[in-house]
Amino acid sequence: MSTPTKKPSERSEIATPAAEVGIMPMDLTIRTKLSIMMFLQYFAWGAWFVSMSGYISGTLGFSDGQKGLIYAASPIGAMVAPFFVGMIADRFFATQRILAALHLIGGAVLVGISMSQTYQAFFPLMLLFFLCYMPTMALTNSLAFSHMSDPGRQFPGIRVLGTIGWIVAGQWVGYMNIGDTNTPLQIGAAASVVLAVFCLTLPHTPPSNPGGRVEVRTVLGLDSLRLMKQWSFAVFVVGSFLICIPLQFYYSFAQSFLEDVHVENAVGKMTYGQMSEIFFMLVMPFFFVRLGVKYMLLVGMAAWASRYLLFSLGNADEDIWMLYMGILLHGICYDFFFVTGYIYVDKKAPEAIRASAQVFITFVTWGVGGFIGSTLAGMTGEYFRTGPKTHDWYGFWLTPAIAAVIVLVAFAFLFHDRVDAESDPRPM
Repeated sequence: MSTPTKKPSERSEIATPAAEVGIMPMDLTIRTKLSIMMFLQYFAWGAWFVSMSGYISGTLGFSDGQKGLIYAASPIGAMVAPFFVGMIADRFFATQRILAALHLIGGAVLVGISMSQTYQAFFPLMLLFFLCYMPTMALTNSLAFSHMSDPGRQFPGIRVLGTIGWIVAGQWVGYMNIGDTNTPLQIGAAASVVLAVFCLTLPHTPPSNPGGRVEVRTVLGLDSLRLMKQWSFAVFVVGSFLICIPLQFYYSFAQSFLEDVHVENAVGKMTYGQMSEIFFMLVMPFFFVRLGVKYMLLVGMAAWASRYLLFSLGNADEDIWMLYMGILLHGICYDFFFVTGYIYVDKKAPEAIRASAQVFITFVTWGVGGFIGSTLAGMTGEYFRTGPKTHDWYGFWLTPAIAAVIVLVAFAFLFHDRVDAESDPRPM
């Protein structure tokens, strides 16, 4: 596709060095504070989210169906988060104060979760936690963007501290061998309280739409529904929704699986996935230019199917390399599909509804798709259970592998990464 002439108003300056366009570098103090904020934001979550799978199954003895519903609390929070951010956070309070309040409440709730011994107490508290936590993910991003002169260049270097925080937390829990206890939840609670206090030191960030009128359709990104009239965007949304169903099997059961097949320090080894995420994030531009949107998305989908196939065939003995490979594929799974998807939405949507479109795709994938996926993962775990703590893991992992392959094949035939001229003249 030939490159059209760009208007001065278009974002052609992205490729121009910052010094040439007069962009001021970030204040070092602000950059440091934002980096610490990101580190603590994901440390507080990563300390317990992975290890919780084994803890609630092995130590507390919850059923797989109950585990699936507990992990579904996260996507429920993702569905509610746009309402909170759009109707409250953007209108009434400074962002750093909302973050402090939400993390303080979240830390107290995690203490309650760590003391809960029954599903009837555990699940409602977990739901309450994610209703507090999921909005903070959007709020930390928006706060960071508010204090950047060039988010495209400055944000990745700050956001990567969040991934590092998740890795450090997982490695610590794995090294201490406390994954099957309630200690990781308590570590997460302590980190949340520390983050709550730290948020009060962040730069003042007033509400972005004080007193403004906000409608439900705007909050949920429904203004972007008109893009669904375009075939490629509709296929992208449906495909993204469907692939988010099998991907939840990994988040809900991978740690339990690795411990069940006797992989040592399963929690620590699962952080290799976040390490690969950093690597593939750095090389994404190289692949993006050569593959384009469609094949980047297909590679991401293929990585999910391959990961589950490797898990179904691997073991902790001579085929342990399959398990390691499945974990390391996380970087491709996440970066090639989700990051590419965010870029595609940004290019596909007209500027007036670009933010709305991002809200919409997040709601559909991490929210609705994630909820259905977590619930189905729990039901599948129950179906393939062979004992109190054992499963037919071959059949379990083959189920999402087949589902991912079906979505992959359909997507390959139906999706075309063309950008309609009337929506955005920029080349893909």
